[in-house]
Amino acid sequence: MSNIQSRIQYLRETIEEHNYNYYVLSQPIISDYDFDMLLKELQELEEQHPEFFDPFSPTQRVGNDINKQFNQVKHIYPMLSLGNTYNEGEVSDFYQRIAKNLNEPFELVCELKYDGTSVSLIYENGILVRAVTRGDGVQGDDITENVKTIRSIPLRLKGNDFPEKFELRGEILMPWNVFEQLNNEREKQGEPLFANPRNAASGTIKLQNSAEVARRKLDAYLYYFLGENLPFDGHFENLQQLKKWGFKISDATEKCHTIEQVFEYLKKWDKERKNLPVATDGVVIKVNSIKQQNRLGFTAKSPRWAIAYKFQAEKACTRLNSVSYQVGRTGAITPVANLEPVQLSGTIVKRASLHNADIIESLDLHIGDMVFVEKGGEIIPKITAVDKDARVLIGDKVNFIKKCPECGAELVRFEGEAAHYCPNETHCSPQQKGKIEHFVSRKAMNIEGLGTETISLLYENNLLKNIADIYDLKVPDLARLERLGVKSALNIKHSCEDSRNIPFERVLFALGIRFVGETTAKKIAYSLHNIDKIIEAKEDDLLAIDEVGSRIAQSVVSYFQQEENLKIIEKLRTYGLQMSLSEEKLADRTDKLQGISIVISGTFSQHSREEYKDLIEKNGGKNVGSISSKTNFVLAGENMGPSKLEKAQKLGIRIISEEDFLGMIS
Repeated sequence: MSNIQSRIQYLRETIEEHNYNYYVLSQPIISDYDFDMLLKELQELEEQHPEFFDPFSPTQRVGNDINKQFNQVKHIYPMLSLGNTYNEGEVSDFYQRIAKNLNEPFELVCELKYDGTSVSLIYENGILVRAVTRGDGVQGDDITENVKTIRSIPLRLKGNDFPEKFELRGEILMPWNVFEQLNNEREKQGEPLFANPRNAASGTIKLQNSAEVARRKLDAYLYYFLGENLPFDGHFENLQQLKKWGFKISDATEKCHTIEQVFEYLKKWDKERKNLPVATDGVVIKVNSIKQQNRLGFTAKSPRWAIAYKFQAEKACTRLNSVSYQVGRTGAITPVANLEPVQLSGTIVKRASLHNADIIESLDLHIGDMVFVEKGGEIIPKITAVDKDARVLIGDKVNFIKKCPECGAELVRFEGEAAHYCPNETHCSPQQKGKIEHFVSRKAMNIEGLGTETISLLYENNLLKNIADIYDLKVPDLARLERLGVKSALNIKHSCEDSRNIPFERVLFALGIRFVGETTAKKIAYSLHNIDKIIEAKEDDLLAIDEVGSRIAQSVVSYFQQEENLKIIEKLRTYGLQMSLSEEKLADRTDKLQGISIVISGTFSQHSREEYKDLIEKNGGKNVGSISSKTNFVLAGENMGPSKLEKAQKLGIRIISEEDFLGMIS
């Protein structure tokens, strides 16, 4: 073995050991910086020596930006749901049924019910070969590439005494701190917030871009071991063995011999769960012996040997100290309740969203009120009620403001919307700073070095007032500012230069036109081809574009009617930004599939699924994910999903082969 190969092997083993220490044992022994340096060295060596590529290298956990459709995979063992109970009486009934049916001594295992998204992991010869979502319990989506980015799930096991093939069930989770950080980012981008970590984890694991999945730092706990040759008859003992092979198993799992011990566990974790780094919504109680589990069997929907005890939604009572108002990038005004700090679901809650004027009015809020704050299903804190009996010497009634708290403009409320808006788009500082943050974001112009704090610093120093000013920034002006310096200034300028090559559809998205998201911007760009045609477009022209409704059309027309916005567009044009689709993209486009909705299912021999999606778009068609009466036809390859086949036949939707499809567009 060469020195280079030996070094690569050493780095891989060392990094995996540190991953295990950090993500499974929660006992890191080196700093984040030292870890990053090891990983960086390994990445550089692997790039220089591709002959030593290993699909299970720690570097493969970062994911990639190649979009892939998920294939349907049938579960080896059906993934059934559990029966739920919300009181100790029903837990006692469960215990008595087990005792009666077994008529022999038995043990129970209590484990926390983590609130995430279920996954099935298949290992062969100690290597992760497949990860599948729960789906409908019979089959789910193959999400292996995304799961490989989760550092608490081993790609290759420690030791060598594991079964040749086995399956693990577990829960993929988004930790509270990651969830809050993600929602903060989405709020700044004007994107809808995730309601809770479960939704965020579920949405993340189904993303088509595994690099984005890696960035979101998901975690996982494993809780169910299935296979032919398990090491022990005891479920609890098998979990302890899994720990030795490198799996993350909850330390909160306990074995109980009496119903009293079970009740003690429930009471303990109803309180302690508030301090956990991830969301939980109950406790799962299982018979420990696998032989006894098999004797007890299953109903049509759930095992008879297990039950889920659900915690009540966690709430707390605290004082409302004040109400403040935030101005978002789109001008939306969000009222925020400032509270006396209180602990709730693992975090200290100081603020809660009041959403809009109607919510404030329905609660009849007064400053000084004692309010009930809840994370129903562990969601974002919200005020659910006021303890009116506790009102003593309360302050003023809370009335929604009439003017923008930042610029003083009269607020407006559009018909059919709950939110109030500040209409002063061009001179309201939070809106301007928010537009700049959106413009430089990764999915837009991807300009590095301009984070929230730096943008505020530049704005306050009159170096940035709108998105066009970014390209007029000078290195000396940047370098003299606090926290920047020459190196950071040069990086910003280089990133600005690189952004001139960003394709037109992303430039259109980066402008931050209200209601125009990433997909809509692409649709408009591909329909009208350049910025001048979009500026000239009437509302009817825009409504003719797929997925553009009246609200979006009105917003686009309004945006380009404002002189200030047109001046910014012209400045961006002079700075060399792409203001039309490339000749290459235009040359490939036809109208052969105009107005046709197509569902893709199965695997193909001549092109990948992603290539077929591109071909549909380039020929004017519409990719849709599920079959409905509006679907024109299904492009079907090998192993078409049985549920899609059944639905297509039921609705009389035409099914065509890839040969037929290629003939249509040739």
